[in-house]
Amino acid sequence: MPKPPAPTSPYWKLHRGLARLNEFLFRKTRGRVGGTFLGAPVLLLDHVGRKSGQARTNPLIYLDDAPRLVVVASKGGSDAHPAWFHNLMAMSTTEVELPGGDRRRVRPRVAEGEERAALWERLVAVYRPYSTYATYTEREIPVVVLEPVSP
Repeated sequence: MPKPPAPTSPYWKLHRGLARLNEFLFRKTRGRVGGTFLGAPVLLLDHVGRKSGQARTNPLIYLDDAPRLVVVASKGGSDAHPAWFHNLMAMSTTEVELPGGDRRRVRPRVAEGEERAALWERLVAVYRPYSTYATYTEREIPVVVLEPVSP
């Protein structure tokens, strides 16, 4: 089973740089550029680093399961969830930005059991590489439901 590259590798540095470029283009064009990735819709997730306390933003593929949004914590390493997932789950609420500039306040929770299985199938239909990535790890890749929070 091939292992994903280490977070300090040139690949991950490029990955982080492209994520920053995506965020810049997304915000500058209100999602007209950077609002999709290989045909899948992208949102921007705002979170705070648990260790650094710095504001961070990650572009993530999402599923619109109105009124909820659904994202998947895929890339993080073969045996570890990504840092944004840990940061997000440590927060009671945060904001996401959708194409068009629509910002929503959300509360995260991890889907489990039948709900996770149903959402996983829908996410794979939106972005096929998730199913391939799942073969690189023995961990269950979290499916995160972002519930709307009233203003």
